[in-house]
Amino acid sequence: MSMFRLCALVFVMLAGPCAADRALIAVATNFAQAAGALAEAFEAAGDHRVDFAFGSTGKLYAQIIQGAPFDGFLAADQARPALLAKAGLSSAPVTYAHGTLVWWRPDGLEQPPDLFADQIRRVAIANPELAPYGVAARASLQGTGQWEGVQDKLVMGENIGQTFAMISTGNADVGLVALSYVLSDRNTGSRDWVAVDHAPILQDAVVLERGHRNPAALAFFDFLASARGAEILQGFGYGPVPQ
Repeated sequence: MSMFRLCALVFVMLAGPCAADRALIAVATNFAQAAGALAEAFEAAGDHRVDFAFGSTGKLYAQIIQGAPFDGFLAADQARPALLAKAGLSSAPVTYAHGTLVWWRPDGLEQPPDLFADQIRRVAIANPELAPYGVAARASLQGTGQWEGVQDKLVMGENIGQTFAMISTGNADVGLVALSYVLSDRNTGSRDWVAVDHAPILQDAVVLERGHRNPAALAFFDFLASARGAEILQGFGYGPVPQ
């Protein structure tokens, strides 16, 4: 029995059964590409179907609190799932992914960019107020003493997907993005990136109240925790989850 299903059982005993073969999962934008690959493999393996609602972790959390009809939540941090569990709105959180933040631009990088160079006019990061990858980006720039000096060059995406789009379309010269976007088949630019020193980005998931009554949701979370799920995540640059 997977950890996701074990956590869910504690909650589901309080609710009645409800048949369903399609789940709606709220997913942090950094995980969008991997989620699509997971859904394809999951649906090919059985009769259940899964749909996603993508957005920044902060905005998705706010929607859940306000009663959005999601069956589960794949966050980009550990804080929001913990708050949902504490409020009795979900199962206990389970870490499903270990994310990586990198420097990237469409023509590739071989070393960290000189952010103070005249040719770099705009530097893109995700908004730290909404996106955990933005929190990691800010902390990284603070750690290298660059945060204050680049304030006039910073442009912020609402989520990491918008941040990546800013760079890939030339609206920013360089930026800090999730490695999963760089490795995605949808990336038409370079696959070269430069590693960034940052604290581990551990991403937690929870099954929400209605998800405990939805067989499709429970089956998807089981698949996410499976060896096949881990293999797919590794292909998108997600590191091993600490045990």
